[in-house]
Amino acid sequence: MAVWLAQWLGPLLLVSLWGLLAPASLLRRLGEHIQQFQESSAQGLGLSLGPGAAALPKVGWLEQLLDPFNVSDRRSFLQRYWVNDQHWVGQDGPIFLHLGGEGILGPGSVMRGHPAALAPAWGALVISLEHRFYGLSIPAGGLEMAQLRFLSSRLALADVVSARLALSRLFNISSSSPWICFGGSYAGSLAAWARLKFPHLIFASVASSAPVRAVLDFSEYNDVVSRSLMSTAIGGSLEIVLHSLGQKCLSFSRAETVAQLRSTEPQLSGVGDRQWLYQTCTEFGFWDTDPWHVLSVTQALGSSESTLLIRTGSHCLDMAPERPSDSPSLRLGRQNIFQQLQTWLKLAKESQIKGEV
Repeated sequence: MAVWLAQWLGPLLLVSLWGLLAPASLLRRLGEHIQQFQESSAQGLGLSLGPGAAALPKVGWLEQLLDPFNVSDRRSFLQRYWVNDQHWVGQDGPIFLHLGGEGILGPGSVMRGHPAALAPAWGALVISLEHRFYGLSIPAGGLEMAQLRFLSSRLALADVVSARLALSRLFNISSSSPWICFGGSYAGSLAAWARLKFPHLIFASVASSAPVRAVLDFSEYNDVVSRSLMSTAIGGSLEIVLHSLGQKCLSFSRAETVAQLRSTEPQLSGVGDRQWLYQTCTEFGFWDTDPWHVLSVTQALGSSESTLLIRTGSHCLDMAPERPSDSPSLRLGRQNIFQQLQTWLKLAKESQIKGEV
């Protein structure tokens, strides 16, 4: 019955604002390199899906209204979701709903990372929901401007509600089963907002690195990065980072970036740059890049809304699979999240028992 807001110190990248799009493109490229590096490390540690586990997650599609706030508009699109029922104890077990953000979701969204790692302890059903207009959840008409007006956090939250009700019927989930939303970065904001706006449907949420405050000029980003670069625990410079990835430099072309943003073809891997730029322009601002904890809540708002700051951790790192190289502060942070979930799910169980009586 609460919202958990976990904020991290930002990534180790300091770039000058050469035009509006330069930092976003550079960060996207760096993010892709980091993701590839983490995935290769995970495979070496046996954390990948593997041949036997690859068929385990189930993929499904929900028919969602394009504009649920207009009763006369019956147009719809198909929204993709993934399901991992490997540890589900049945109808009364908790549901961990992993919300997608500004990128594609794959089977790893329900097989790796923190929600999947927590599922065995509580016999949870893990479901991930791809965000409208990202990945393969693209409405007819694609990414043309006329269609992008149906891309917003408000409509994404309506999708969460619709999916929550449809999936409950589809999997015959008990009305007493607690639903807990998980999300990181923008998806973390959605997780927090879903709990705050629909407490009768979402029992709790775990929001990692969630920028819940929108600002136009996000100058605080530079303050966070400068502190990170001076921290010996974090490591210092971009050249440290690139060396660990086996990269000498990151290429950047403004013409290439503009061409990518003009493309209305769906982005079938990584971040949907065109869609996300549209959302930042129409909803959030965020005119800079990643240390989102400055725009989050860093002080507890009450007993039901706890906060956690993990030192020397980067953006959404708690959502990633566990690794032997994880810092003590990251391990402690995950343990604190586990204990908070334990408290919430105990309350949910007590509520179930009282309801049965």
